[in-house]
Amino acid sequence: MSLDHRDAPAAEPLIPLHCLRALEPGPPTRTELLTGTPVWLVRRHADVRQVLTDPRLGRAELYAPDAPRLTPYPNLTDEPDGLLNLDGPEHQRLRRTVQRAFTPRAIARWRPWVASVVEDLLTGLTAAEHPVDLVAAFSRPLPVAVISRLMGLDGVDFERLAHWSDQALATSAYTPQEVRTAMREFGAFAAQLVAERRLKPGDDLVSSLVQAADQDGEVTEPQIVTLVVGLVVAGHETTITSLGNALVYLLDENRQAWHELAGSEQQAATVAEQLLRAVPLGDRIVAPGLLRRAVADVEIGGVLISAGDVVAADTFAANHDPETYPGDWRTNLFDQPNPPHLTFGAGPHHCLGAWLARMELELALHRLAQRLPELRLAVPTGRIAWRTGLLTRSPQSLPVTW
Repeated sequence: MSLDHRDAPAAEPLIPLHCLRALEPGPPTRTELLTGTPVWLVRRHADVRQVLTDPRLGRAELYAPDAPRLTPYPNLTDEPDGLLNLDGPEHQRLRRTVQRAFTPRAIARWRPWVASVVEDLLTGLTAAEHPVDLVAAFSRPLPVAVISRLMGLDGVDFERLAHWSDQALATSAYTPQEVRTAMREFGAFAAQLVAERRLKPGDDLVSSLVQAADQDGEVTEPQIVTLVVGLVVAGHETTITSLGNALVYLLDENRQAWHELAGSEQQAATVAEQLLRAVPLGDRIVAPGLLRRAVADVEIGGVLISAGDVVAADTFAANHDPETYPGDWRTNLFDQPNPPHLTFGAGPHHCLGAWLARMELELALHRLAQRLPELRLAVPTGRIAWRTGLLTRSPQSLPVTW
């Protein structure tokens, strides 16, 4: 029986996410999911990277007939035929239909336009009466505008898409029935969009996706529809979350860094990368990490993981592994993380939109600090309203003044 929102476990105290403490590094240990399913928890950077890149550990087996129950909450990540849950050639075939739009070179071509969106939002922000909700005025409309342009969604009701996106990433915020209803509606919207772009293709990601899938001949229509839904959600959710949480830290704890962000886009890019490493996207309430299932016996960190076992890769702990990243991230904010962090994953399932999210964060932080060096929170962090009951957590609103 699925849990509803009344049965959900109590959340961690709603402190800012940059204040959460990562688990100490160590060899894989046993824990369990909310459903009682046992999992191996992996925390060290090298071990987590192995979990994410080793072909003996995959996503598809999580949805095999003999797979254990993973979560009491239905959401977008549970779609067996979605890009997230395919492995091997089938995963690569579906990924090829979209990955060309998200290469660093492709994203670089968008940079001038994204910068102009940032400037337009800042013009409206600076003209508004104080205090201003920075989420409503800046950190939400920026990624929404970008994904709207990229996918050709101009004129679409984004309030409705935002509602569906919240449901797609829901844990305890909605009942299972509410989520299923929303996902049916979201799927119907995406199916209609795919049909329209097949008849009248344009210069947008959905059109190129449909054309590539039709040429391939092996990508199914449900897979195309699910991919469109996933791109709408992922295309703005990570940036909204990361930008909102970064601003909570910078405007409250690190005023010096805020002023230095105005110096150059390169400095802002480094700070964005460190914040992506250091600040998690959520509370880890539903799952202790990115889940994989062993298709064969595999040794991780000196521990034998048997075929069929479920493994949780804790990227938050890995990103704070002192053997890999010595020192306090707060004092290294202007130093590029080395080696690269694992917030966007690694291996075959590395996040497609990583470079787009990086560019949006860099431009947003640099130009906001440049235009409003005296920007500050208008409420104590203890009074911030949070988006909760989702796989991610970020400010619901963020009153600021200057």
